[in-house]
Order: sequence, then structure tokens, then C-alpha cells
Amino acid sequence: MTVTLNHTIVHVRDKVASARFYAEILGLPAAEPFSHFMVLSLRNDVSLDFLDLRPDISPQHYAFLVSEDESDEIFERIKQRNLDHWGDPGHHQPGKINTNDGGRGVYWSDPDGHNLEILTRPYGG
Repeated sequence: MTVTLNHTIVHVRDKVASARFYAEILGLPAAEPFSHFMVLSLRNDVSLDFLDLRPDISPQHYAFLVSEDESDEIFERIKQRNLDHWGDPGHHQPGKINTNDGGRGVYWSDPDGHNLEILTRPYGG
């Protein structure tokens, strides 16, 4: 049996705005409504299902494995929006990009405080 992740629910204050933020930053097609979710499909058949949850949001971490070219494009969008970014998950290296495991990685926060990451090489690889 092969087990794969199909979807995860992302608790946010405004599912439409959050889904748009992720789609724009990551360069993905717009999210689609399904039931009470806004569903953002990733290229590996996994979806982020955004759900309004007010007022208490527990920040989570979402990491996206991307190509070198996609990393450049996403990082450019992060800079264009003047978003703070860090080279580490604890946000102790402001304005940095890490080169862990021979790749590149950067962290930033979404409007609800979720810690987002792009990386070009899986950790331990």
C-alpha cells in the first residue's frame, strides 16, 4: 500500500484572502471553492484546504519543495511584497536565505502567522 498526503486544512481568518495570498506567492492557479473550504491544489495532487476559523489560530508550519527557478520566482514575489523573511524557522536570521543540504531555503509568514518555507532540496538529502 502506498500512503500519500491528499490534503490538509489550513485554519485562517479569511479563507478567500489567504488562498489568494498562497496562490499568488507560490505562482499557482487560483483556489476553488468546495463545501466550506477554498481549495488550493498543489502540483503533486495535494491540496491546502483553507477554512475560516476565528479568532484563535494556532500557527502551523508549511514547507514547499520547489525547483531552483521556482525558488527564484517565489523569492522575488516575497521581496516585491516587502515581506519579512528569514534563513531559519525560528526567525533569528532576518533577510537571509539558507543553503542547507546543498540547496536554498527561506521562511516567511502568512497573514495569519503561519510559518511558510520554500526549499530546493529535502532535508537530509
